[in-house]
Amino acid sequence: MRVRSSAPTRLDLAGGTLDIWPLYLFHSGAQTLNAALTVRAECEITPSNDGIWHVLSEDNNVSIEISELNSSQLGANNRLVLRLLQHFKPEPLRIVTRSGSPIGAGIAGSSALNIAISAGLARYTNRSFSVESLMTLAMNLEAEVIGVPTGVQDYRPAVYGGIAAIEMGPQGVTRKALTLDVTALEKRVVLIYTGQSRESGTNNWDITKRHLDGDPGVRELFDGITNTAMEMRQALEAENWVEVARQINREWKLRKLLAPGVTTPHIDDLIEKGLTAGAKAGKICGAGGGGCIFFLVDPHDVEKVRKSMHDAGVVSLQAGIDIHGLQVRVD
Repeated sequence: MRVRSSAPTRLDLAGGTLDIWPLYLFHSGAQTLNAALTVRAECEITPSNDGIWHVLSEDNNVSIEISELNSSQLGANNRLVLRLLQHFKPEPLRIVTRSGSPIGAGIAGSSALNIAISAGLARYTNRSFSVESLMTLAMNLEAEVIGVPTGVQDYRPAVYGGIAAIEMGPQGVTRKALTLDVTALEKRVVLIYTGQSRESGTNNWDITKRHLDGDPGVRELFDGITNTAMEMRQALEAENWVEVARQINREWKLRKLLAPGVTTPHIDDLIEKGLTAGAKAGKICGAGGGGCIFFLVDPHDVEKVRKSMHDAGVVSLQAGIDIHGLQVRVD
C-alpha cells in the first residue's frame, strides 16, 4: 500500500498571534484572516521491507533510519516526524516528505506538513479521526516538539483550503469561509522569500509571555490588531482593495511595535522597494524576523513589483490561492 497526502501552506492576512491560547480570550471579536496557498507540503508513505522505519526529507536531502520508535536520535528538523510516528505506532515503513515552502518562510510550512503526515499516517494505520480531532492532535504534538504553545489558525487552511476567518472565543474556534472572488485576491498577491529563515516560536512566545505578564503596551497593540482584522474582513468581502491595503499597512505598523525582532533592516528595505515599485501594501508573513513578505499589488503593477524584488536579489514564489485543502489518496 502507498498513501500520498498533501496540504497547503497559508498566507496570514490579519490577526496573527491572536490565535495562540489564551490570548484571544482577552480580546473581544478576536479572529485571524488567512488564505491557503498552492505552495504545498507533501508526504508519501510505503511499507518498509527491512524492519526499520525510514524517514527521508527531500528538501534538505536528509535520510534517517530508525530501529526503535522510542529513539531520540532524530535531529531538530525531523523531531516532529518522529513524534508522529511514536503516536501512531505504525509497522516499519518508509516516509518521504517534501515541501514547496522554504524553511522558516512564515507561511506555516511545518503545520501543513504536520497535517499531511498526520492524515497520511491515520489512513495508513486505518485510524479514523474527525477533522477537529486531527487538527487538535497535530497542534498538540507540534507544541510538544517545539516546546512552546502553537496557534490554531495554521491547521485550518491546511485542512480546508480557501480564504477564511478563524473566529476565536470562550466557546472555541470556528472557521468561516469568506465570500469573495478567489481570483480577485490571487491576482493581487506577490509573495517573496527574504532569504532569511526565522523561528516563529521564539517571537510568538516572547510576545505571549509579555501579554500574560500584563504588559499594557502589548495588550493595547493586540486591541489594535483585533480591530484591524475586523475591518479588513469587511473590506475583503466587499473587495474594497484600497481599504484592504490600508488595513494591511496599519497592521504591519502595529505588529512591528510588538517586539524588536519582528522586522529587520533587510525586511524594511525590501518592503520599501516593493512599495516604491507600486505595491499598495506589504507585511512580513507569520511571526516575523525573516521568511516571506506579502505584497498587495494592483494587477497591472505585479510584474513591476516582482522585477524590483528580483533586482534586490530575492526570489518571488509562485503562489496561488488553494481551494482544495488536504488531499489523501491510496494507491
